[in-house]
Amino acid sequence: MKSIVMNQTLYDYLLSVSLREPDVLRALREEAATHPYGGMQIAPEQGQFMALLAELVGARNVLEIGVFTGYSSTRLALALPPEGRITACDINEEFTATARRHWQRAGVEDKIDLRLGPALDTLDGLIAEGRGGTYDLAFIDADKENYDGYYERALQLLRTGGLVLIDNVLWGGKVADPAVNDADTAAIRALNQKLHTDPRVSVSLLPIADGLMLARKR
Repeated sequence: MKSIVMNQTLYDYLLSVSLREPDVLRALREEAATHPYGGMQIAPEQGQFMALLAELVGARNVLEIGVFTGYSSTRLALALPPEGRITACDINEEFTATARRHWQRAGVEDKIDLRLGPALDTLDGLIAEGRGGTYDLAFIDADKENYDGYYERALQLLRTGGLVLIDNVLWGGKVADPAVNDADTAAIRALNQKLHTDPRVSVSLLPIADGLMLARKR
């Protein structure tokens, strides 16, 4: 048996019996839906699932690569204990200004350390600072051509047993179409294939939203 096909009626039912979305997150999601790049926003059920994973691994130090307007970082920060911290990497001051506003509304701004600049540089800086092996969870949702570089650095920064979450790995189904070979699709397809046989991690690809890859560092 394969995963059930999710039509709108069933999706609405799923949300009605599962989604627990604080008002601040609902307002953020509704605002992001009006944004010209609103499609970059993660689905609410995905955010809730990621928060549950953070709780399950006992996350205190989280790495986020790609912030956009802040839904995922807000959701994860709310799931962290009071001493929990997120290092959030992004390059866009306009998008992250919206994120900062919602972090403040949610009361989690003190938990989030926003690093503006190319994420590969930020990650290399964290490694150089001796932060390797200190993070519990990493979420990758940024430019797709650099996914492999983000993944490799996230592995260095995670502790053994830490979890990498990688978004958009089904990429609207394009990864399964051999006729589609643009740079973003090729990068995601290559990383999926790499993770399938990577002995450093245990993996599972879930058909939630646009596809979420889970990789636990061994």
